[in-house]
Amino acid sequence: MSDDIILVTGVAGVLGSALARALAEREGAQRGGAARGTRVRGVVRASSPQANLADFPGELVVADLRDEAGVAAAMAGVSTLYHAAADYRLWAPDPEEIVRNNLAITTTVMRAALTAGVGRVVYTSSVATLLPPDNHGADTHAGADSPSDETHPATPEQATGAYKRSKVVAERLVERMVVEEGLPAVIVNPSTPIGPRDVKPTPTGRIVVEAACGRMPAFVDSGLNLVHVDDVAEGHILAAEKGRIGERYVLGGQDVSLAAMLGEIARIVGRKPPRVRLPVAPLFPLAIAAELVGRLTGAEPFLTVDALRMSRHHMFYSSAKAEGELGYRARPYAQALEDAVRWFTQAGMIR
Repeated sequence: MSDDIILVTGVAGVLGSALARALAEREGAQRGGAARGTRVRGVVRASSPQANLADFPGELVVADLRDEAGVAAAMAGVSTLYHAAADYRLWAPDPEEIVRNNLAITTTVMRAALTAGVGRVVYTSSVATLLPPDNHGADTHAGADSPSDETHPATPEQATGAYKRSKVVAERLVERMVVEEGLPAVIVNPSTPIGPRDVKPTPTGRIVVEAACGRMPAFVDSGLNLVHVDDVAEGHILAAEKGRIGERYVLGGQDVSLAAMLGEIARIVGRKPPRVRLPVAPLFPLAIAAELVGRLTGAEPFLTVDALRMSRHHMFYSSAKAEGELGYRARPYAQALEDAVRWFTQAGMIR
């Protein structure tokens, strides 16, 4: 019997790694009850970090996702595609590079999936493509702190910063390909995944590390939706099994203020939580200076202008649609933070 192949992009990263492992575990459990022939194939760049690849539970293919020939070769024999790869940076010396990369990657991968006749595609978007709850304007009767959902898509012009804009234009591309070309894609919109194997780390992972090391003595009045990366991975699988083609599903966890998040991290590591709340406006000159240093050194600054603009919003989101249609569930955010802190400590990032 010929194998069915599940292709996962971005397997060197925190989400792709979690997804590949969840798929392999599910396949192992199914093999115990029925004869199946499914295997996981991961795509990585030659320059990808190696930490999550040493014990990868499947086949690895090296390809640049902007390279049509390389992606076409990786897509051969694939029955299901999970496209989790993205240029996930909130800052770059050339911000438009982020937009170009994410649009090019998505275009190449989706076109290859159509050509190869892939039966089901799960496209990893982001809640970055949705308006935050306090930015709905006259289109909603909800209060400022009511969570946003799939019914509030943003336009590229409404997105804050290059990364969010890149995810909006890429998601709109997938939606057009579903309608106009029959791409069998389901869109998932993770909120803020945290947990093990965050090797870069991601922007949120950097907050966890800095706070755990005692380097965040103050905070701004912001909020976000935290979710364990393993729950987001499970949500992807549920979307492949139960999701409706062309629909989007928020995969989130719990809405948390930044102060509460930092307080929980302090509790986990045994530090005193920060007590000083800072206004956002006076921080902009510091962010501009940090970005100037970043352009000179090439290192991504911790404080950026776009991050401060985002921090003006409480980025709260509802997963009710995924819970109702897919059976999606997420564990308490404190467990996600504990797993993240434990992994960062074992990796030597928290001392």
